[in-house]
Amino acid sequence: MTVGFSSYGDHWRNLRRLTTLELFSSNRLAMFTTVREQEVQLVVKQIFQDCKGKLSTVNLRERLVELSFNIMLRVISGKRYYGQHAVAQEGKEFQMLMKEFAELQGNENLIDFFPILKLIDFKGMTKKMVKMMNKMDNFLQMLVDEHERNRAITEVKDPKHMTLIDVMLDLRQTEPEFYTNETVKGVILSMLVAGAETSATTLEWGMALLLNHPKVLNKVKVEIQTHVTHQDQLLNESDSMKLTYLHNVITETLRLYPVAPLLIPHESAIDCKVCGYDIPQGTMLLVNLWTLQRHPDVWADPTRFMPERFEGGACGEVYNMIPFGLGRRACPGAVMAKRFMGHALGALIQSFEWDRIGEDEINMEDGVGLTMPKVEPLVALCRPRQEMIQALSKI
Repeated sequence: MTVGFSSYGDHWRNLRRLTTLELFSSNRLAMFTTVREQEVQLVVKQIFQDCKGKLSTVNLRERLVELSFNIMLRVISGKRYYGQHAVAQEGKEFQMLMKEFAELQGNENLIDFFPILKLIDFKGMTKKMVKMMNKMDNFLQMLVDEHERNRAITEVKDPKHMTLIDVMLDLRQTEPEFYTNETVKGVILSMLVAGAETSATTLEWGMALLLNHPKVLNKVKVEIQTHVTHQDQLLNESDSMKLTYLHNVITETLRLYPVAPLLIPHESAIDCKVCGYDIPQGTMLLVNLWTLQRHPDVWADPTRFMPERFEGGACGEVYNMIPFGLGRRACPGAVMAKRFMGHALGALIQSFEWDRIGEDEINMEDGVGLTMPKVEPLVALCRPRQEMIQALSKI
């Protein structure tokens, strides 16, 4: 079981300790800064090469998925499965698996709401899920086995170059009863889904909002020009952390288009009464984040894209804005996600001029999926900024 879906208890506490102290600690985030920066540079380089110095169309969804998954895959396993220099056959298999996984998880499953349908396996959903998860399990086991074989024939790596699989295999030596293959694979899968998929989707929503609001986009450009002193170089992660307005854009994107609009399902631990309603123990509980973050009693002009509302770090009561959840069930990777998204979005805006295809605004309808994607992939016009051409040519 993953940290997101484990019941509260010893197993959940161990998983939470693993993610907060080992996988997403300040030291671990710093160790993987180079990986994140390299992947941002590579996707900027690829877009620059595709443009060939002129106005071109770019499928941003493809590029952002490639970027997000390659970062998470390198952190987890040391491999790239998308774009140039990817592991070819493994990469194709992984991409097909993730596509199938997302489509299946995004389907409506009435069994969750009418458990009696389990008796007939309504629409064959259980059979499909078991088949798909067997394939996913085999693929993840291959990654774990490969790391174990490599560790058996090579010396222990410098901690700075260890993947997260290496970290968990090291921890297995002292706690073998906890760090089983099932636990390791569960952590890998949850990081891929909760880490890569969500970041790519948020970045796509963010770019779509900026293209529909050119004045906001221009303010981000001005902030980058003002605070990034080395304009002849691509900004790095530490540069992007200084860009407060850019991060307000990301926060406002998460408010309007949370990638998990119902968060992950919770469960009532005991019988309780809420607003006069009896809630039995074991009831599935969903948080309607979409409504909360657009509620007119909480937010002024709630449907308007207005990053300025977060100036000075203001976001009202703590419960008003919870895209990463709250409390002990909050997403442990929130800090890494914010760093990465700020850097990626900043680099794309610094390097290129962006515009919509045609005069019509970009369609902001949401679609169906594991997270909440745009119903249509974001495709935009792109041209390298004149003052950045020399820097981009050196990447």
